[in-house]
Amino acid sequence: MQNVGGQAVIEGVMMKSPGGWSVAVRDQKGEIHVKRQLVEPRKGLLKMPFVRGVMALIDAIVIGVKAIDFSASRAYSEDEKPISPLSIALTIILAFGLAVAIFIFLPLYLTKLIPFTASHSLWFNTIDGFIRVGLFILYVFAIGLWKDMARIFEYHGAEHKVIHAYEEGLELGIDNIRPYSPHHPRCGTSFLFIVMVLSIFVFSLIPHSWDFMLKFLSRIVLIPLIAGISYEALRYSAKKKDNAFINLMIQPGLLLQRLTTREPDESQIEVAVVALREAVSLAGDR
Repeated sequence: MQNVGGQAVIEGVMMKSPGGWSVAVRDQKGEIHVKRQLVEPRKGLLKMPFVRGVMALIDAIVIGVKAIDFSASRAYSEDEKPISPLSIALTIILAFGLAVAIFIFLPLYLTKLIPFTASHSLWFNTIDGFIRVGLFILYVFAIGLWKDMARIFEYHGAEHKVIHAYEEGLELGIDNIRPYSPHHPRCGTSFLFIVMVLSIFVFSLIPHSWDFMLKFLSRIVLIPLIAGISYEALRYSAKKKDNAFINLMIQPGLLLQRLTTREPDESQIEVAVVALREAVSLAGDR
C-alpha cells in the first residue's frame, strides 16, 4: 500500500502518491476529467527527516497551484491553458506574502501594542502565539462561509473518506467509503495547526531584546525549521494515533477540520476515488 495524500480543488480532488499526482474534476455536464503527472522521487539529503518536511511543503504549494488551475479550467470550460512557471512563481510569492502579513506580522504588531508584554518574554511569545492561532481559526471560519469554498470543503471530506478506506485495504466502493470520517490525522489543516502551536515555542528562542523588525525577519527565517519539525510530528502522530496520549494530542487538529471539511455526496466521493486510483497507478508507469 502506498502512502497517499491529497487536496480538494474546484469541483474535484488532487491525490498524490510516491509515483506522482493526479487531479479528477467533474465539469458542468457531469463528466470527470483527469490530469496525471509523474514526479521524481526525492534522493539523498532531500529525504532526510526535517528536510523532507520543507520539500513536502514546497511540493504541496507548487502542485496545489497546478491542480487548482486545471480544476478551474475543467470545471467551468473545456479549454485548458497551461499555467506558466512565472504565473506559478507569482502566485506562490503572493500567497506567501499574504500569509506572512496575516499570521506573522499582524500578531507580532498587535502583541507589541499590549503594554505589559514589553518586559516579559514568556508573556510576549504566548500572547503572540494565541493571537496567531486565533487569526488562523477566524480565517478558516470566514472562508467557510463562502458558498464556493463550502463546496470545496465537501470535496475535502470526500478526499479523507477515500483515503481512510484505501488505508484499511477496502474495495473503493461507495458503501465501503461512506461510513468513514471526513477528518484525517494526516491532514494539511492539522499540519497548519501544529505549525501555529509549535511556532510559540520556536519563536521564544528569539531574544526579547531585539527590535520589532529583527523579530519579524527572524520569524520568517525560522519558518523552514518549524515546517520541518511540524511535518515529522504529523507523520508520527498519524502512525501512533492508537496511542492514548498521541490520540489526545491530535484532537485539536481533528476538531479544527470540522471547519475545513463537510460531508460529501456520492458524486464527490466518486471523483475522489478516480483521483486516488489514478495517483496510485502512476507507480506502475515508471
